Amino acid sequence: MKANAVSKSNPWLYWFAVLTALATLALLGIGGLVTSHEAGMSVPDWPTTYGYNMFLFPINKWLGGIFYEHSHRLLASLVGLMTTILAIWLWLKDTRPWMPWLGVTAFLLVVAQGVLGGLRVRWSMDSLGIFHGVIAQTFFVLTCAIALFTSRWWMELERRVPARREENPTDKPAGPEAGASLRWLVLATTILIFIQLIIAAAMRHQHAGLAISDFPLAYGKLWPDTSAAAIAHYNAQRVSVNGENPITAFQIYLQMVHRLVALAIFILAAVCVQQARRQLGGKEPLTKLTWIWFGLIIAQVGLGAATIWTNKAADVATAHVLVGALILAVGALWCVIAFRESVAAAYNRRVKERCSPGTAAMIDAQPAMTGNK
Repeated sequence: MKANAVSKSNPWLYWFAVLTALATLALLGIGGLVTSHEAGMSVPDWPTTYGYNMFLFPINKWLGGIFYEHSHRLLASLVGLMTTILAIWLWLKDTRPWMPWLGVTAFLLVVAQGVLGGLRVRWSMDSLGIFHGVIAQTFFVLTCAIALFTSRWWMELERRVPARREENPTDKPAGPEAGASLRWLVLATTILIFIQLIIAAAMRHQHAGLAISDFPLAYGKLWPDTSAAAIAHYNAQRVSVNGENPITAFQIYLQMVHRLVALAIFILAAVCVQQARRQLGGKEPLTKLTWIWFGLIIAQVGLGAATIWTNKAADVATAHVLVGALILAVGALWCVIAFRESVAAAYNRRVKERCSPGTAAMIDAQPAMTGNK
């Protein structure tokens, strides 16, 4: 590998990375359908499928929950293959020292994910499903980041590192450098979103998604009664009306924590939008990305409510999972872009401080010269 700081844009590599990220998102969707249809143990053996080689399992046997679980395995194999190709491609062709290792990290994650999925079947442990879901979200963010880093847009950003400047020192600063507090606020919100996804994974695999059957209230109250008598009453209603499994006080608490964290995320995201407009300006790309992020969060709140109102319909619950993954990815990429541009601005200031006035003027002129090439 060469030690060049900036790599040449490779459109084929970029689009393959994008395709890998999209395949990962589709895999998350099928994984959501597996959980929503409670089909996780429809195929009781692994890596075989009812004794068949996974890739030779007869199509006429893809019935009921087997369809979802077996489809999930096949797509997971495809994503694993694509990730392996992507890692090798990055190692051979990307000249930035850190990018090949990012590909290796993605490869190790997808291997760990496959092993966890297999062990969850072999050991019949729901708790492993929580780790399986969390790693899946992390892997999706990583594939999105690789797609970003291989894009021409990111390459141009890297080339502008020593050339970022303010047009007029007397003007109000614009861009991510002016939004230091916003960067940390978005980062904190994104971390909270990741925590929320862990809580959601615990709910799904603890079968606590409908521990509270109404929304926005909880059993008709702002905070539900969790006494032993109240739990017994809730369970009597659940069994007689819907034939559902009994719940525990812990599952109700888990559901309430999920709701409270969702409210906190919504408020923080709204503040991020307001701060982006004030600190970055309406035309800043990161401002637009903040609005997209907030729009996804609004949609996610609606899907969360619909999940309860539709008695956890599989398509609605799966859409809830997918939008949650997109929200995490957008927040993470926003932070990557913002902190990268902040580093660029800081680098430029240090260079200017060490240069003579004539050299600093040449640095300021570099973006225009680059744009004319």
